[in-house]
Amino acid sequence: MGGSQSRNAGQVRVRIRLFAMQRELAGTRALEFALPSGATIEDAWSALVARFPNLAPGRAALRFARNGGYAPPETLLGDGDEVAMIPPVSGGVADPDGRVRILELREAPFDASILAELSGRLTTPEDGAVVGFLGVTRRSPGTPAPGQEAEAARHAGRVVESLAYEAHPEMALRVMAEIADEIEARFGVTRLAIVHREGEVPLGEPSVAIVACAPHRDAAFDAARYAIDETKARAPIWKAEQFADGHLWIGEPARSGPAEG
Repeated sequence: MGGSQSRNAGQVRVRIRLFAMQRELAGTRALEFALPSGATIEDAWSALVARFPNLAPGRAALRFARNGGYAPPETLLGDGDEVAMIPPVSGGVADPDGRVRILELREAPFDASILAELSGRLTTPEDGAVVGFLGVTRRSPGTPAPGQEAEAARHAGRVVESLAYEAHPEMALRVMAEIADEIEARFGVTRLAIVHREGEVPLGEPSVAIVACAPHRDAAFDAARYAIDETKARAPIWKAEQFADGHLWIGEPARSGPAEG
């Protein structure tokens, strides 16, 4: 079933977006499918695999999103829905209550001075603690994503030359906002920045910056750690290690909600 099928009363038309490994294997970023009325996300995946059988081995590590939010495979689809196949992952405005959130994806490089930039936009005279974190690209390899075992073996022992990041922008920012909500509820921290790079990042340069501001240091430390841990586990941002003759996707299946405990 593909996008060339005509619409009728017994069908729903959905748009499927592919990222990282799935995008490369299918050779496209997006497709349209006409599915039977009552179809689910799992049915959309089955239709996709029927067209691109090489995607099938990635199913166990895949997560799904419908219209920008994580959704289980049994979710019913409506006409015009967008389904994102989520492979393993890797500007702020003050409101009347003083909450400030800077949640951004940046293609332009940044360096350690971003922590001062973000702190300057976040801090108030009530803050006694400002905690900043930089995630920097490293030479040592990470854990290959499921389905990348053969590629990992081919690059074993080779030197990582740079990292490349790809995102589902709308959903990534929505997930970051959910994480910020959780940080406010858990730690009372209302001034937070999460900024992540897109595109190629040379070794030794920052790929993610976190800043948390609070009256007390414990809350700021807890918020910063939660922000980076949950962003890495949940935001649909994918990382590929670049070698002289190829690349390797890194990561684990995305977590669709906060960690328990």
